[in-house]
Amino acid sequence: MTKDLKVSIVQTKLFWQEPNKNIRHLNKLLSSLKKKETDVIVLPEMFTTGFSMMPNVFAEEMNGPAMQWMQDVAKSLNAAVCGSLMIKEKNKFYNRLIWMNPDGSFETYNKRHLFRIGKEDQHYKQGKTKTVVTYKGWKINLQICYDLRFPIWSRNSLSIKKGKPDYKYDAMIYVANWPAVRSFPWQQLLLARAIENQTYVVGVNRIGKDGNGIDHSGDSVVLNPIGKNLSKTKANKSSVETIVLSAKELTDFRKKFPVLMDADKI
Repeated sequence: MTKDLKVSIVQTKLFWQEPNKNIRHLNKLLSSLKKKETDVIVLPEMFTTGFSMMPNVFAEEMNGPAMQWMQDVAKSLNAAVCGSLMIKEKNKFYNRLIWMNPDGSFETYNKRHLFRIGKEDQHYKQGKTKTVVTYKGWKINLQICYDLRFPIWSRNSLSIKKGKPDYKYDAMIYVANWPAVRSFPWQQLLLARAIENQTYVVGVNRIGKDGNGIDHSGDSVVLNPIGKNLSKTKANKSSVETIVLSAKELTDFRKKFPVLMDADKI
């Protein structure tokens, strides 16, 4: 990690269970971005449907239209695109975060912590493994919404390789449909994850009311390793904002204050 990383956060309303309408809407929002203007585009959780418990109707195969759309966007803007989708695979359903590279290759993360209060665990299969992608020299940990409440799952660690500190990841991304009624915990938990893991944290949440009448305020942020919010995105406002993650700031801070050297082993 020697170069800065430009991250574009997309805070938007989602049309309830209307994939085509959501894709058209996202195309309009992303038209503000120019090729090579950003490195990573982050979309909300279940960005084609909203947080729906009807994967039997709306889930797509891995070669479905949403995946094709992500490939097209990533290629056209020469940027990675990430966000979660309902995915059907081997007769099972997943809330799956897709990381789509500009060359059409991709990596995936299946949501580990399913939101049982919303009966997500009754409709989707639980993920078992973590996913840390490497992109432009940055190691990026992928997470989805309710995962935010479970710090052990996102724990960063430091090892020494060839006499130099080697961190498990440098940035963490949370994509979400986090209700407005719990916006305070959303903001505080993102802050905690940044500080305790000495990492940049990107939290992208939707806005607007979903099909169950649940309001979402967004409160999307990009936090630096000391918890400072680098974003100007406002709650309840649709926006696309690009923020630069400084490689030097992260490296210098970790060198000056290497607290993870004293972290508990797990």
